[in-house]
Amino acid sequence: MRLWTLHPKYLDPQGLVALWREALLAQAVLHGETKGYRNHPQLERFRRHPDPAGAIAAYLRFVADEALRRGYAFDAGRIRCVPAGDTIAATRGQLMHEWRHLLGKLKGRSPGLHAELCCIDAPDPHPLFHIVAGAVEPWEKGPLPVNPPA
Repeated sequence: MRLWTLHPKYLDPQGLVALWREALLAQAVLHGETKGYRNHPQLERFRRHPDPAGAIAAYLRFVADEALRRGYAFDAGRIRCVPAGDTIAATRGQLMHEWRHLLGKLKGRSPGLHAELCCIDAPDPHPLFHIVAGAVEPWEKGPLPVNPPA
C-alpha cells in the first residue's frame, strides 16, 4: 500500500488508479471492515488525525478530483463520510523520499512523464498534507537514503 504524500497530479494513469484502489482499501481498514492491512504503517498518520475516517475521506476526495480533472470516472460515491478539514503534517524528508521513489517508477513505466517531472526540485504535497521540516518518517519501509533531506 502506498498512500502518497505527493500530489496525485504527478502520478501516471496506472499510479492514479492504484492510489484510488489503495486509498479505498485504507478507508475500509479505518472503518474496521477488513482484517487485512490493519497494521500497515502507512495508516499511522491517518490514525493520528482527530478524525481518521474523515482524513481518509479527504485524501480520497482529492484523488477523485484529480481523476475527474483528467476525464476519468472514479466513483466518488465510494467515499464513505464527510472529508475532514484539518491537514496532516508530513515531513519534507518523506515528501522527497517519495519523490525519488516515484521518479524511479516513472523512468521505466512512463518515460515521457518522467522527462516532464524530473526537473522539479520541490514537488507539491497531496492537499491533505502540510509540509514540516524533518527526515523520512519512521514508519517508511524500504531502502532509505543515507543522508535524508530535512
